[in-house]
Amino acid sequence: MTDVLILGGTGWLSGRIARRWLDAGASVTCLARGERPAPHGAVLVHGDRDDPASYITLAGRDWDHVVDISSRAEHVAEAVGALGDRAARWTYVSSMSVYSDDETVGTDESAPRHRPARPGDEYEYGPQKAAAEDAVGTLGDRALIVRPGLIVGDDDPSDRFGYWAAAFARAGAEPVLLPPLDGRSAQVIDVDDLADFIVATTRSGPVNAIGDEHPLGDVLNAVRAAAAHAGETVVAEENWLVAHGVEYWAGPRSLPLWLPPEMTGFMTRSNTAYREAGGRLRPLAETIRTVLADERARGIDRGRRAGLTRAEESALLADR
Repeated sequence: MTDVLILGGTGWLSGRIARRWLDAGASVTCLARGERPAPHGAVLVHGDRDDPASYITLAGRDWDHVVDISSRAEHVAEAVGALGDRAARWTYVSSMSVYSDDETVGTDESAPRHRPARPGDEYEYGPQKAAAEDAVGTLGDRALIVRPGLIVGDDDPSDRFGYWAAAFARAGAEPVLLPPLDGRSAQVIDVDDLADFIVATTRSGPVNAIGDEHPLGDVLNAVRAAAAHAGETVVAEENWLVAHGVEYWAGPRSLPLWLPPEMTGFMTRSNTAYREAGGRLRPLAETIRTVLADERARGIDRGRRAGLTRAEESALLADR
């Protein structure tokens, strides 16, 4: 039986990875603070990664596979130092945010990264992920570094992709506000496809785990059709949105997936290595249906971490 250690295992992505390993017949141990339950069938070891002593009991045995998704470089480095010699294989879930070039279209895994964070640096997500990659890279061919882009699916805690399903569903026959679409792209990966890849692949080294590039307008039209939105769509100008305090990409009072015009490379990365390594990409329409059903189940008018409230959107539309 394969012995797998998930450093985490109780969150959205790490929990799905743990579930996939369990379904594959592995013995799964999750190291987490215990604020949320581990998937049924997994062993939960309580530990806070701010305390290096959390690894003591885990370092007393060999592991066939260790999976880590932390965005704090010191956590990753400490885990590699404590467990690296006991792991036959190690997967680190990094991010497309390690790349420093967001303008060049179609870049692959050889694209330049941010300077890795150093101890004492102010926290920045991309440099932290880059430093964590370097720590895992010391394991050589035993290490896989997965660089996902925008991960989407049901129960997504970021609310970014799901915003559009909710926005079209709640509007009914009323208008929906859209960001500029010309020249804008969208690339996503279904959380279940990503979890499946991490469990199944034998690839080593860095891999961009991301879906195919689609025009942003095509993606939003597909979400609109699935939600049976009967109203008009109103495409706003860039400067007008910025002047009205609408944010890019994520967070409150934002239009998710909208990016500044100079970030032409951010949602156009190459996924050739992912496909060659056996990565699956389910049809985007299937993911959209799953996300729409999830948004309706959780409540399309609920409080969200990303997007506009319907009241904010209506006020903006009235000001057009």
